[in-house]
Amino acid sequence: MGSLALKAEDKFTYGDYLKWDDNERWELIDGSAYNMTPAPRPLHQLVLGELHYQLKSFFRGKKCQVFAAPFDVSLPEFDESDELITTVVQPDISVVCDRDKVNEAGCKGAPDLIIEILSPSTAGKDQKIKLLKYEQSGVREYWIVDPINRTVYVYLLSENGVYGRPSVYVEADSPEVKIFPGLVIDLESVFDEYA
Repeated sequence: MGSLALKAEDKFTYGDYLKWDDNERWELIDGSAYNMTPAPRPLHQLVLGELHYQLKSFFRGKKCQVFAAPFDVSLPEFDESDELITTVVQPDISVVCDRDKVNEAGCKGAPDLIIEILSPSTAGKDQKIKLLKYEQSGVREYWIVDPINRTVYVYLLSENGVYGRPSVYVEADSPEVKIFPGLVIDLESVFDEYA
């Protein structure tokens, strides 16, 4: 499978994706395949674990569900069948409030909140390609977490369906998730490498 996905001119669908080796992690964005290896580094996983913990604690007993990667999120462009979808991503964290979007395969349609944690192999894709795709798909709030610089960039979808300039937070901040009033993230705990 690896050699097929390296051909830039090839375009793939979710139907193709489902046939690939389960021991490899891939994402499809507009039909282009992106290998998700190497595995995330320990700092990435510590940050992921703390963010997931804070979100799960807030949503316990509420209707929204919190998922950590690997978790497939398929983003149809129109009303195409599952097999023809050309974008399937694995965000580090997804919060989905419409439980009808969650099925056996993952989530079909835009989650309400997506969080991506930068790593050297995915930083460019998360900050550019995925940012545009999440905006186009209607992800209401998108967080990009930079564990090296201990910074978070928060994009909020406007009423006209575009992300404005990001709000920027540093380690000493405790930003509120705008679409979920009362959900405050303690960034000092998130960026504690020994959490």
